Amino acid sequence: MVLSQVFERFVEASPVSVMVRGLLEKVLCPQKLDDLFERSTTTQYTRELLFSTVVEMMSSVACGIRPSIHAAYQAKVSNISVSVTSVYNKLNAMEPSVSAELVRETACEMEAIIRHLNGNLSDWLTGYRVKILDGNAIAASEHRLKPLRSCNSAQLPGQSLVVLDPVLMLAIDVFPTEDGHAQERSLLHKVLTTVEEDDVWIADRNFCTLNFLSGIVAQKGFFIIREHQCFPWYNEKALSYIGLVEGGEVFEQAITVSDDNGYLSTLRRIKVVLEEATRDGSDEIFILTNLPVTEVNALLVAQLYRKRWTLETLFQILTVIFNCEIKALGYPKAALFAFCVALVSYNILAVVLAALKSVHGSEKIEQEISSYYLAEEVRGIYQGMMIAIPPPEWNVFKQMSLIELTNELRHLAALINFSAFIRHPRSPKKTRRRFKRTPPPKRPHVSTGKILAKIQAKKRTP
Repeated sequence: MVLSQVFERFVEASPVSVMVRGLLEKVLCPQKLDDLFERSTTTQYTRELLFSTVVEMMSSVACGIRPSIHAAYQAKVSNISVSVTSVYNKLNAMEPSVSAELVRETACEMEAIIRHLNGNLSDWLTGYRVKILDGNAIAASEHRLKPLRSCNSAQLPGQSLVVLDPVLMLAIDVFPTEDGHAQERSLLHKVLTTVEEDDVWIADRNFCTLNFLSGIVAQKGFFIIREHQCFPWYNEKALSYIGLVEGGEVFEQAITVSDDNGYLSTLRRIKVVLEEATRDGSDEIFILTNLPVTEVNALLVAQLYRKRWTLETLFQILTVIFNCEIKALGYPKAALFAFCVALVSYNILAVVLAALKSVHGSEKIEQEISSYYLAEEVRGIYQGMMIAIPPPEWNVFKQMSLIELTNELRHLAALINFSAFIRHPRSPKKTRRRFKRTPPPKRPHVSTGKILAKIQAKKRTP
């Protein structure tokens, strides 16, 4: 790749920052983003403010490069022909379906890059694609909206279901809703439309419903889901002792399920007697699965369910490293868009880590490299790099083929200074005395979406 001398200095000093900027140029290409918007939107339209410009501003906030949308606007004001009010109006009306499609489409492109890098982890289950599903509620926003100023409760601008591919470590799908009070189960019908043959869905007990499990089976998929106490089954056979796994003893039995659609009949019910109780005080858990016993034994099922905490790591990175919850954004559509852009930013980091794994080995990167310090380096270098290297010089990444891009990523990964990104794991937490907490008031929080919907309904009433 032919680069200017200034460019080469940044390659030597901070190859990670160059990798991130190059991936942003390739994955978040303005033409691709604007085409995505035109295909996905149903109510919005483009006049002067492009969708790609809004994504660029929001990604700079999500990555911590700019402290706020207003600051991102100020930095680009000479290149934008609209007011900051127009920017906020665009954000506040951003359709959740568009935000979700942004995550899906960019994840597909980044999956191709990771697989071509051979930077993916070992398969969790040979012959199957594992997908981990969990919900994430956006934290309460500030009382900036006029309808919320007299509200003493915490206002929730929305929530989402997120799907993680643990082999790629990519957030491959998201299902957002503006109602912060909505049950996560209310979004499962959308998840079912994405189930593919030989998928293995791993989820907590909140997703253990008859309709969801039978829907997965109807699509020739599989599941490993913790049993909810209200899940209907009968005619159980006696529990058989299977063996030991890390954290407990494993037992198994067959149960019968009555499914009107005929997709479920007999399931495997796996009991894990825990060495240490869970956070809610349970000393045993039950896991339901339809995986064939001849291919996947109960010990492996228990181990796979235990590893579902990988998704919690994603949410922690979004919260600690990326700005996924912008408290100033009270409108649900804007808050959900910010969350989805943060997911895309997380995926960019996942590609960087995949490039490092392809050069230095997965074990070394998993054990030694800190995602936090990688992000800190990018935040510290990015603005100066963009001043020193004009935007046209970054077009070289946009024009690269998949092979050229992966070769360049490997080249940059080989130049990394490991000492700057060494992880410092904390010592085990000490047991602390638990204090009895005062129960919350009757209405500890409210749904922003519901409040705004009621106001709009009143306005439409003659």
